[in-house]
Amino acid sequence: MNPDFDARDFRDAVGWFATGVTVITARGSDGALYGVTANSFASVSLDPPLVLWSLDKRSPSSDGFGAAGHFAVNILAQDQQGLSARFATTGPDKWRDIAHESWETGAPILPGSLASLDCRVEVKHDGGDHVIFIGRVLRLESRRHGQPLLFSRGSYRALGERLGVAGEVPGVRGQEGIEAPELAGLEPWFSA
Repeated sequence: MNPDFDARDFRDAVGWFATGVTVITARGSDGALYGVTANSFASVSLDPPLVLWSLDKRSPSSDGFGAAGHFAVNILAQDQQGLSARFATTGPDKWRDIAHESWETGAPILPGSLASLDCRVEVKHDGGDHVIFIGRVLRLESRRHGQPLLFSRGSYRALGERLGVAGEVPGVRGQEGIEAPELAGLEPWFSA
């Protein structure tokens, strides 16, 4: 069945969904470092702590990530746009002069990120022209403050003003303890 839209139409439509920006990293058994910029990242489960991301099967790093058995998610801050651009390219020099440390899995952790999650691959799924990696978070660190780097409609974006808290009714004060079952599960920090 052929849809009534092409790949560009699809990309333009889903481009309206603003995302954070991550650099996903891994270390091969031979010590080789892998890193790609990805906005295809999401939390999956709180118990156990699971996350997912996807990688184009045609990526030069596809085999390396596929064999690694682990990955790290580095959630970028607004001032890390250059790091995002660097890992969005291919080539052997993307790791030159990039400071990093390693935790449990050995995947590179990038200092200055808003949050980093060190993960063991639980399962991989076929996702059309992408591979979907689901990983169990073994360790994480996150900052208390900062501004995330965002991406929407093919461009980097900055976070705007705060519009409210999930579950709040605009203009109504004193809503602590509000029940909003329709929002439960949307964000890992919100449950009804």
